[in-house]
Amino acid sequence: MIVCVSELLCFVSNDLLCCVYLCLNQLGPAYLGMELGVGETVLMKAVAQATGRQLDKIKAEAQEKGDLGLVAESSRSNQRMMFQPASLTAGGVFRKLKEIASMSGNSAMNKKIDIIKGLFVACRFSEARYIVRSLAGKLRIGLAEQSVLSALSQAVCLTPPGQGFPPAVIDAGKGMSAESRRAWIEEKISPLRHHNLFTPSNSLTTCLLPGVPLRPMLAHPTKGVGEVMKKFDEAAFTCEYKYDGERAQIHILESGEVRIFSRNQEDNTSKYPDIISRIPKVKKDSVVSCVLDSEAVAWDREKKQIQPFQVLTTRKRKDVDASEIKVQVCVYAFDLLYLNGESLVRQPLCRRRALLRESFSEVEGEFVFARSIDSDNTDTIAEFLEQSVRDSCEGLMVKTLEKDATYEIAKRSHNWLKLKKDYLEGVGDTVDLCVIGAYLGKGKRTGTYGGFLLACYDDENEEFQSVCKIGTGFKDEDLEQHYKFLKDHILPKPRAYYRFDQSAEPDVWLDAVQVWEVKCADLSLSPVYKAAMGMVDPEKGISLRFPRFLRIRDDKKPEDATTGAQVHHITCAGRKQNNV
Repeated sequence: MIVCVSELLCFVSNDLLCCVYLCLNQLGPAYLGMELGVGETVLMKAVAQATGRQLDKIKAEAQEKGDLGLVAESSRSNQRMMFQPASLTAGGVFRKLKEIASMSGNSAMNKKIDIIKGLFVACRFSEARYIVRSLAGKLRIGLAEQSVLSALSQAVCLTPPGQGFPPAVIDAGKGMSAESRRAWIEEKISPLRHHNLFTPSNSLTTCLLPGVPLRPMLAHPTKGVGEVMKKFDEAAFTCEYKYDGERAQIHILESGEVRIFSRNQEDNTSKYPDIISRIPKVKKDSVVSCVLDSEAVAWDREKKQIQPFQVLTTRKRKDVDASEIKVQVCVYAFDLLYLNGESLVRQPLCRRRALLRESFSEVEGEFVFARSIDSDNTDTIAEFLEQSVRDSCEGLMVKTLEKDATYEIAKRSHNWLKLKKDYLEGVGDTVDLCVIGAYLGKGKRTGTYGGFLLACYDDENEEFQSVCKIGTGFKDEDLEQHYKFLKDHILPKPRAYYRFDQSAEPDVWLDAVQVWEVKCADLSLSPVYKAAMGMVDPEKGISLRFPRFLRIRDDKKPEDATTGAQVHHITCAGRKQNNV
């Protein structure tokens, strides 16, 4: 797949960026917040109007096939036209999609339908299928972002930029042996791949710049202090509190403007006017511009203590008026990625942390540095872990300080390990799973859903794989909240990209729109559930034993759920620890 995309990108010239975005099913970087705002009903109306078919027949066929794109393609292929419109181009389609996203107002929906009809009428062959899927936000072509970036890097390597069109040199590695060619390509694309990861703009001129969010570095789970000591061996490391809040990437621009972004690069600036107002008094005069990595945590000013994540979720999400704020937050800063015109991501953590503490001052309950200790003593670390739990934190983040201690953008790195409080209770980690189905409640739960089918996400195949049925950990108000929210996301049949066994089929199928954090007692092989199928056993997947609901993860998209590969990793780590 990467080779095919790479060959495509070699020949698109002026439409290169458009093609990259279309492959990713995006309209631009996440921080711009560009969304199509086109629902399935609107798409069905557009298909019906463009083809002259009745809307109820379009709906019935879509339910039967489970893919409106296929319905659109078959409807378009049966249509006869006197004159064929001009062929669609990648750039033209991309501009029309952006035009749809920019529309607002009372007549916006009719205008969107008109543009969709225009695109649809001009489609040839299978174009209708993919345009409708793109509009629906579910392209399903098996391309993850890393695959597209690898293909782009390979295209730049094999077909050097700056040539005319068509390019004279299409394959700069021609004539090499297969092994030499692979090694040469990997050597060339490694820095290019990293360069493109600097920002989420997917631009060929990307760089670390205040005002443009970075994809954050993430940590790997670990089963206990002993595993931390084994993995880091002789390397110097630090242990920081793992705060239970929302990732806040704070950007200070040279103009003095302050911007705040979430872990998904969404612009949260209007959500935190209180954080913005306190920046001038915590930054020192030497700071002209910078990028901070931090956690925004709910804070009780009277008791001077951290509040649960659930309290933070009650805070208004956009356009917050500072005078109306009821849930206060404290910023816990733990990294500095950029300072006064200089990128620090290639600097070791010890240097970044020192600059962070030199550049900012703490203010209790408003802006403080993440609490940490630098120790390789097992007992000391275990005590610090217990103290973090008493201080209402999730556990510890353990990070290398000097060796292999750079900030690895958009990567879940083994140089950052998370040691969560569940370890104290005999469980190594929690997982984040998507709800794809529900079971009707009985007894006291009549009138709501009594259980749910959960799935992990396979990013390679772009599918959701069933991993367990869950029915515990819910308060009555939780069940009511889930029922009210999920009833608007009921499906007539499972999506084509759901992997499940008939024996676990739920009463109601749900669109994968919400992520839950779930705790379990253990993971085991299962002939019923499909998570990581084939990774441990050719005919069995992995299932969670005694899963328990913890909370909704509003800060995660369905595609950010725990992957099948991560479920497999957790299972293998548990087996090694138990000498299985």
